[in-house]
Amino acid sequence: MKILSLVQGSDEWLAARAKYRTASEAPSMMGVGKVSRSELLRMKATGDEQEFSRWVLEVLFPSGHEVEALARPIAEGIIGEELFPVTAVDDDGFLLASYDGLTMCETICWECKMWNAEKAADVGHGVLPKADFWQVVQQLLVSGAEKCLYMVTDGTSEKTAFLWVEPDAALFDQLLASWSQFGIDLASYVPQEVVAEPVGRSPDDLPALLVQVTGAVTASNLDAFREHALAVFEGISADLSTDSDFADAEKTVKWCKSVEDKLDAAKEQALAQTATIDELFRTIDAIKSEARFKRLELDKLVKARKVSIRAEIINEAKASLDTYLHDLNAGFVDRVSLPSIPVDFAGAMKGKRTIASLRDAVDTELARVKVEGGRIAGVMLSGLMVLKAETVGYESLFADRQSLVMMDCEHLRLLVKGRIADFQAEQDRMLAEQEKEAEAKRLADEERELAATKERETKSEADRRLKELADRDERELQLTPDVVEPVKPETQACGIPGGRPSRPTDLEIIEVLVDRYGASFSTVRGWLADMQLREVA
Repeated sequence: MKILSLVQGSDEWLAARAKYRTASEAPSMMGVGKVSRSELLRMKATGDEQEFSRWVLEVLFPSGHEVEALARPIAEGIIGEELFPVTAVDDDGFLLASYDGLTMCETICWECKMWNAEKAADVGHGVLPKADFWQVVQQLLVSGAEKCLYMVTDGTSEKTAFLWVEPDAALFDQLLASWSQFGIDLASYVPQEVVAEPVGRSPDDLPALLVQVTGAVTASNLDAFREHALAVFEGISADLSTDSDFADAEKTVKWCKSVEDKLDAAKEQALAQTATIDELFRTIDAIKSEARFKRLELDKLVKARKVSIRAEIINEAKASLDTYLHDLNAGFVDRVSLPSIPVDFAGAMKGKRTIASLRDAVDTELARVKVEGGRIAGVMLSGLMVLKAETVGYESLFADRQSLVMMDCEHLRLLVKGRIADFQAEQDRMLAEQEKEAEAKRLADEERELAATKERETKSEADRRLKELADRDERELQLTPDVVEPVKPETQACGIPGGRPSRPTDLEIIEVLVDRYGASFSTVRGWLADMQLREVA
């Protein structure tokens, strides 16, 4: 904060206010002040805000300063420190705030408002009045104070209501964004002619209708009255474009109704004098019918035109908003877009009667939505930057970036790190599982190979031994006669009596099997060749 050496209310103070965005203008800029946002734009664009400030100075300051002087000791008693009036700007030299009081250490500011029952009721419920809300927010932003004492008072303890207001970073961002949008609107502002609110006018009064009858019409200016009336009706304009046109049309509607009433009265007067004067009545009815037709036509046109003008204003605002949002979306290059932003142009127009007030209400709502759109776009751009920096190589994990970019950056960073860590842990688990399965498969393959090798070795050894047996048997068979006498049982146990039996020869084994099963010699040899000696072992 930079304190300006200015006396509040001086010409130098007024000149300084014209260079900055002031706290007292903040409510109007936000669309909740006594001066409309559109009027503030006009005054800033034309320099008329200096005249407005001078009116405030000359009309409101004297009574306000008197109350402020009476209330200062009350405020100092609440705060426990002395207060000093200060005018200051923020470090960027953009915003200005004038303080009714600021403590020496600049930690507490004081805003004093004249007693107002409605504001006092709000304060009693712990609510900062809407008309002063953004002024206090800007005072806190400029000063960097820890809190603000907001007070509504007449200078007496009996009529003093107060509450404490603390800084809010989100409100600061909203205020700065709104001032930025105001600056954009001010740069493109096109001055328009300011006219007084129209009161409307009706056509010139018709001459008084004179009718005297005695059974026949004895005196009447009906023909001249008719010609004049029809000429007036013909001159009534049905082109409604400005507030003045609407005011004229609405007053003409009432005038046509009065013509109808007067003709009814003349007709009743004539009826009181005679029962049947056909031509008189037909003429009066014709004039009345024309007046009624014009009244209904114009009344219907007024209502239809009001509806169409409202639609035109809303459509213009929607087109401007669509262009703005399209430009914001064009700044996103990563498959995201702004979410739907609530906007209520129709609601903003409720209760507004003039074209100027309708446009101001819609323009204020349009500015609010643009500010909100810009805020959301800023959040999304920050989120995209976080995703771009933190998700390199893991982009596929963040297909839900549309919702992610709406998060606070710190929360988003934590989410990104957590998601990547979970993914890596899952990858590590899957890799470990794959390695485990591969190791199990390798061991199983080795076991099968070992078993196969042993089987092959066993079979090879058995084949070798059988071949040896076969070769020996072949040699022995060549030495034996074709008919072999059966070996007697008592001779089959060879060896030393009472000693360990010796191994029978292969031929003896074959002969036993041949004798036992009645098979041929070659068959038994085949059996022996097919024996799985490992399984026997």
